[in-house]
Amino acid sequence: MSAVLPPVLDACCGSRMFWFDKADKRALFVDIRRETLVDTTGKTPVEIVVAPDYVADFTALPFPNETFSLVVFDPPHTFCGPNGRTVKKYGTLPVGWRDMISNGFSECFRVLKPSGTLVFKWNEHRVKLSTALALTPEQPLFGQRVGNTRTHWLVFMK
Repeated sequence: MSAVLPPVLDACCGSRMFWFDKADKRALFVDIRRETLVDTTGKTPVEIVVAPDYVADFTALPFPNETFSLVVFDPPHTFCGPNGRTVKKYGTLPVGWRDMISNGFSECFRVLKPSGTLVFKWNEHRVKLSTALALTPEQPLFGQRVGNTRTHWLVFMK
């Protein structure tokens, strides 16, 4: 990869739901898929656009070691069928998900610069945060549970 890369990596961007600017030039958006879906499971059809800058698997990122100052890691966090809104928006945890999340953590830390920051988002819908954190030897600095939801944001420093 010879091009100059931005300082931020979103390793599994999906539809970039939490980004204020979904085209922020400071970030490189990666996802395992590129697709536009129309979810008709609700009362009103919803278009879901997954348009990463690079199509890649977060367990095998195509970037050199110590490339990014900030990495965002928001992997799939639930088990669901192939046609629901949740899987279309967020993906699903497959059989062997523990290895997938562990390898994802390893890759995110590999491409993170020394003293770089990793932001990890996890929802405890099906898997407890403690179970997910047991899949990495790294320790978070701090984190926050979002309101009355089961969503947690954690910050790590390499």
